[in-house]
Amino acid sequence: MGNLLSQALEAKRKAKEGIPVKEIDISGPARFAIYGLLITGPVSHYFYQLMEVLMPTTVPYCMVKRLLLDRLIFAPAFLLLFFFVMNILEGKRWADFQSKVNSSYWPALKMNWKVWTPFQFININYVAVEFRVLFANMVALFWYAYLASVRK
Repeated sequence: MGNLLSQALEAKRKAKEGIPVKEIDISGPARFAIYGLLITGPVSHYFYQLMEVLMPTTVPYCMVKRLLLDRLIFAPAFLLLFFFVMNILEGKRWADFQSKVNSSYWPALKMNWKVWTPFQFININYVAVEFRVLFANMVALFWYAYLASVRK
């Protein structure tokens, strides 16, 4: 859905500027769906489960520690994984991956920290563990729209 939203917004912008608009590219949402089904869902689920084991609410400063673990370890690695898997799904070469990481990774990571930090603080500290992936997916709709535009 995020990729479709990105395409719709781009088409609307181009139409306003008088630029010809291409049809919706179904391969983009298909790649994001594959990524979400095979990577995002399972990895997020197990990360949240592991966080509960490593940092139960009885651990002093667990709220801060959980947020730091998510923002400084998980988010950078997961974003790099996103770039890598999308590169594979797009059938691109290693050089393309390196180029995309060099040009887009740092801006995307900074945006990730800006957008996700408040939501993740709420998610990992106040949302029941069984609903964390669902909560994150609601925010992810807009995040993946952003990432789809960055991937272009």
